[in-house]
Amino acid sequence: MKPSSKIYSRILLKLSGESFKSISDGYTIDRDALDYLALEIKKIHTLGVQIGIVVGGGNIWRGAQAQKEGMDRAQADYAGMLATIINALALQDALERTGKVNTRTQTAINVAQVAEPYIRRKAIRHLEKSRVVIFASGTGNPFMTTDTAAALRATEIDAKILIMAKHKADGIYERDPNLFQNPKKYESITHREVLEKRLDVMDTTALSLCMDNQIPILVFDIFKENSLLDAVSMRKVGSIVTTE
Repeated sequence: MKPSSKIYSRILLKLSGESFKSISDGYTIDRDALDYLALEIKKIHTLGVQIGIVVGGGNIWRGAQAQKEGMDRAQADYAGMLATIINALALQDALERTGKVNTRTQTAINVAQVAEPYIRRKAIRHLEKSRVVIFASGTGNPFMTTDTAAALRATEIDAKILIMAKHKADGIYERDPNLFQNPKKYESITHREVLEKRLDVMDTTALSLCMDNQIPILVFDIFKENSLLDAVSMRKVGSIVTTE
């Protein structure tokens, strides 16, 4: 199916590790959360949107926390990359089992028995064939976040927008709404303003990469039903970051 002119034709969806975890029961990977994500992604896939996904691994492993506890940072980050592969394989299964969506997982480190190596031209070809492509293991380098991986992959595949799907965060605020009452919400803001105000959107490397390549960023709560559909359909949802 060819995409409508009123939707983004190709997106990069960033899913945090927290998206895979049920807050109520504390499971590392929650089946209900996976099935929900798969069905929401299927809704936009049926519109003809080409979908790349970068997954985090914070529900399983946090390299920064392991470093604080004395672990070598590079080693901790490599362990985090393996965590993202676990999430990617779980999401692939949900997309194919629940959503009936043809999916490929590509990784930046070599795990040939379970996933393809990341090859840019092959990833784009999968997208052109209406396959969802999940990018795991970040950039393959320690000291780089999965936000940076999302910005990099969005640039490489020529995504029209980078969609930052959050859990219980419906946009960008001047202060953490979980800690402060009635903070200002930015419905629209520029990359430069986010950098200058030091707002908690993504790390500065990722943000600068999006700014340099004029990639808009949309931040919204994916666990509001149909919010992903609204996001790709250019309807008002969350907060958007643009160059101008």
